[in-house]
Amino acid sequence: MRFTTFFFDLDETLYPHNNGLWAEIRARINAFLHERMGFPLDQIESLRERYFNEYGTTLRGLQAHHQVDMDEYLAFVHDVPVKRYLSPNPDLRVAIQGLPVKKYIFTNADTNHARRVLEAVGLQGLFDGFIDVHVIAPFCKPMPEAFELALKAAGSPDPHTCVLLDDQRRVTRAARSLGMFTVLVGEETPVEDADAALLHLAGLPGLFDGRI
Repeated sequence: MRFTTFFFDLDETLYPHNNGLWAEIRARINAFLHERMGFPLDQIESLRERYFNEYGTTLRGLQAHHQVDMDEYLAFVHDVPVKRYLSPNPDLRVAIQGLPVKKYIFTNADTNHARRVLEAVGLQGLFDGFIDVHVIAPFCKPMPEAFELALKAAGSPDPHTCVLLDDQRRVTRAARSLGMFTVLVGEETPVEDADAALLHLAGLPGLFDGRI
C-alpha cells in the first residue's frame, strides 16, 4: 500500500535535539511552575517529569490538577528566541517539498510556535495544515484520542496509508498500534517501537522511494 499522508512532529524532529532550543523551553516551563504557580524549586523537576509521564505533557497535568490557562502557559514557555538556535536547512526543505503527499505538522505545541520554528528552519509553506494542541484538546500525543482527532483533521485517511515521524518512542509506538507507518527521528538504527529510524530527515526521499 502506498502512503498518502505524512504527520511530522515539530520540536526535536524538524531540528536536532541537541541544539539548545528545547533546553531553553524546558527552562521556561520550570520558570512558569516557580514564578507563576509558586512551586518550590526543589519540587519542579520531579513534578514536571511526573506530569509528562502520566499525562503526555506537563501542560495536560497542570490542567488536570491546577486548571491552568492553556494559552497563558503556551505563550510563556514558548517566549524564546528560536532564531538563536535554528537556521534554514535547504536540504531538508528539498526533501520535504519533494514528497508527493499531504503533509501536516502534528504537535503538542501550538500553531504560533510551529510557525515560528518553520520560518526559522526555512520550511514555511510546505505543509497542508497544523494539528496542534488546540485541535487535539483535551488530549495530546501519545494518547490514542489525539491520533484519532489528527486523522479526522487530515480528512480521515486510512491509518495504513499514513506515516508519522517523531523523536519520541512512546509516540511512534502509539501511532504504530493504530496502523500507521512510524519513523523514529534522530536514531540511526531501527527499534521495536518504530517501523524505521532516520538520523536526519533529509534522508526521507530514500526511505520512501517507490512507496509514495
